[in-house]
Amino acid sequence: MAIAFNQQKGSAQKTSISSFQYQDGDNKMRIVGDILARYVYWIQGENGKNIPMECLSFDRNSERFNNVEKDWVREYYPDLKCGWSYATQCIDNGEVKVVNLKKKLWEQIITAAEDLGDPTDPETGWDICFKRVKTGPLPYNVEYQLQALKCKPRALTDEEKAAIANLKSMDDVMPRPTPDAQKELLDRVRNTGEETDDEALEAEFNVG
Repeated sequence: MAIAFNQQKGSAQKTSISSFQYQDGDNKMRIVGDILARYVYWIQGENGKNIPMECLSFDRNSERFNNVEKDWVREYYPDLKCGWSYATQCIDNGEVKVVNLKKKLWEQIITAAEDLGDPTDPETGWDICFKRVKTGPLPYNVEYQLQALKCKPRALTDEEKAAIANLKSMDDVMPRPTPDAQKELLDRVRNTGEETDDEALEAEFNVG
């Protein structure tokens, strides 16, 4: 299952909820709910678009690779490596969105939480204020800088509390596929090039 903020270690499908979009310059969001710990593979489809597939060798609960379930990606692509892909939900301009976390930014948030407390608490939590800075010409040449002095504790407004009144667990927002479902999708992608809503997935899991 997904885990609460103060339980996650920070190591190691498609949703109808819109996704938080990282912007160059100043960004601000309020993290809410639980944290989904997982790793994903990026499988290239017929049109050159990458499709994220969860690594079933990684256990969401323990945040460890335990190799309990059959991971068909390893069977089909033995040289392919999976990558860190934690996710949670946030309030962005009053709207609840999925936020696919950036590892270095998340590490800064965890460090700041040692002094500021749990950022997801509706009464004592704090807004995540950070900058996205371009460091070079390529899409992945970016750096995320937490602005700790701007991350001040505040209670959620009545409107924000109403927005999260029926907040779903991340396990429901992004269900973990079964090995059979993973194999079926892999077979379809490999045999027919069918990409199964990959445009929406690409936007949701962009690596910029």
